[in-house]
Amino acid sequence: MKKIAVFPGSFDPITVGHVDLVRRAAPLFDKVIVAIGVNSQKKYLLSLEDRLDLLESVFKKDKNVEIGHYEKLTARYCQKVGAEFLIRGLRNASDFDYEKTISQMNSVLADGLESVFLIATPKYSHISSTLVREIVKGGGDVSPFVPKAIAKKLSKMKF
Repeated sequence: MKKIAVFPGSFDPITVGHVDLVRRAAPLFDKVIVAIGVNSQKKYLLSLEDRLDLLESVFKKDKNVEIGHYEKLTARYCQKVGAEFLIRGLRNASDFDYEKTISQMNSVLADGLESVFLIATPKYSHISSTLVREIVKGGGDVSPFVPKAIAKKLSKMKF
């Protein structure tokens, strides 16, 4: 049986920290699905279509990385795609406390779903999509924090 992992998030936008986590996780699994969770209550900087296109462009050469999206529960999406593993990145102790609770809930919702935590590479541990969005909205340069293709696209957009 194939080892399939899902790396869920809003990826609004994807950061170099996200890319680093996916590429570090990819050798551990047969397939890694980078999946955008859509929350109808949340206001996004980028449309779902833009985020999907950007993810496809970033990971087009990564053979065992696929892109997907879902609504509602991450655990249910994992069941749907046959994933037994969730990938989560930890930047600090606060992330761990939050992710531990979510992991425990997911293991109840989808029996056998195992969370795999990867510690952020130190040079990326200060980066978050939330901070990147604030820089974008303030007209700042996000090129140190996102892949080149994303920085180029964001620089052309009006917010």
